[in-house]
Amino acid sequence: MTTETLRYAGFWPRLCSSLLDIVICLPIGALEFWGTSKYRLFDAYFFAPGILFGIFYNVYLVHHYGGTPGKLLVGIQIRKVNGKAVGYREALLRYSVDCILSVLMFTALVIPTLKMSDSEYLSLSFTARSDQLVALAPAWYSALKWVQNAWVFGELAVLLTNRKRRALHDFIGGTVVVHSLYNSAPEAKPPEVAALT
Repeated sequence: MTTETLRYAGFWPRLCSSLLDIVICLPIGALEFWGTSKYRLFDAYFFAPGILFGIFYNVYLVHHYGGTPGKLLVGIQIRKVNGKAVGYREALLRYSVDCILSVLMFTALVIPTLKMSDSEYLSLSFTARSDQLVALAPAWYSALKWVQNAWVFGELAVLLTNRKRRALHDFIGGTVVVHSLYNSAPEAKPPEVAALT
């Protein structure tokens, strides 16, 4: 795929792929919701597996298949700016800010669970527990929320205002999101079909 044949994916295909990824990851979210409702230290134990799953989903799958399952289902994929396949370096760089923010947010909300007893934690409703965790979170948690919100809005603003529809994480990783090779050129044939003709 050369830069001349790249068809850049805009806001709607990318939004649809993100929503599909959320649906695909619902079982993980459900497990975390169930675990945190039953065990005070569930998030502390889930910390490393959660980070590793995020890296698997957003780095390994992107490098190996050219996108997350949601992107592939929508028919878009992640490529280098020159159209070549994404390597681990690009995949890791484009996920780096989200990963760092996730680790910091996760840490900020695990710390308060260490300050509570099991009986206090389990006696609270979901909403009351969430409020209590935020109240007991480190002072830098509120600043971190502002940073995360600024990052999300910055991603959107940049995505909507450049010709190649690159978000901030695409600029960091040196990537673009494009319509898949065989969707972008009707005359293109998969290698196995081309070999037969």
